Amino acid sequence: MNYEESLMVKAAWYYYFENMTQQAIADRLSISRMRVIKLLETARQTGLIQFRLRSDGVGMIEQSRDLMQKYHLKDVFLIPESEDEAQLNESIARAGAMYVADRLGDNACINVGYGDTLSRTLNHLATMVQNPVTCISLTGGVSNYLPNTRSHIFNARLYLMPAPLLASSPEMAAAMRAESSVSEIIRMADLSSFTLVGIGAMDESATIVKSGMLSHNDLFYLRMNHAVGDVLCHFLDREGQLLATPLEDRLISTPLSRLKAMQNVVGLAAGVRKAEAIRAVLRGGYLDVLITDEPTAALLLRDG
Repeated sequence: MNYEESLMVKAAWYYYFENMTQQAIADRLSISRMRVIKLLETARQTGLIQFRLRSDGVGMIEQSRDLMQKYHLKDVFLIPESEDEAQLNESIARAGAMYVADRLGDNACINVGYGDTLSRTLNHLATMVQNPVTCISLTGGVSNYLPNTRSHIFNARLYLMPAPLLASSPEMAAAMRAESSVSEIIRMADLSSFTLVGIGAMDESATIVKSGMLSHNDLFYLRMNHAVGDVLCHFLDREGQLLATPLEDRLISTPLSRLKAMQNVVGLAAGVRKAEAIRAVLRGGYLDVLITDEPTAALLLRDG
């Protein structure tokens, strides 16, 4: 089930099973009433509605609702399982871009975090909107936000922190954070209507490790200090608490306290290897919306 089908299932569920009006559904899903009407019509034409909701649609709705209740989320979108990790990241990125594109108003800004999935999301989003998207970086590391030869990010206005992700020393990091060119970008983030963040796992395939930002020794050190994952390169324990490590003092990134205060924070992450990290971010209360896959959702609903 792709993003469009997931949205159709939700609209059909609310309309036929919970007797919500089309306008109430539009308000719940943050889309237009006309979009709801089209989704319901498509649901009828394609046979999704046949006096009962297809069983896979019911399961997805129930998983989404259970996740929203367990972790106090405003919304959850699930995509099907994928055996290929690259394809899974691409599917999550596409779903994230579609989710935001459906809800992004004219002249709106979005905040974007660090990571491979976020770069893919921004690329997809730039192809879906008519006007250039204004994007504000939440971390240092300028090269991670710039377009590549196959990218459509040229259809985006980028406001980037002119700083590395990790400074050479705590003193250098403090000096960079105090620079007006960096603090201005941080202040701009308060103007955004959406914030998109990825979630990293503590393994060798993590973007921050593959990019060379963290060494294998750094990874080992963080694991020994009970880190289970990161958001915006802030490393968390299994309860979602920030770990006070020397790396944190060198980091140029939006503080977690500011992230927690932002509106419409959307987390994009999936895969069994990331489940523990996603659970920690959810326990920390940093997200309003989660976009993930069904197997990961099942793991997040278990006690762990």
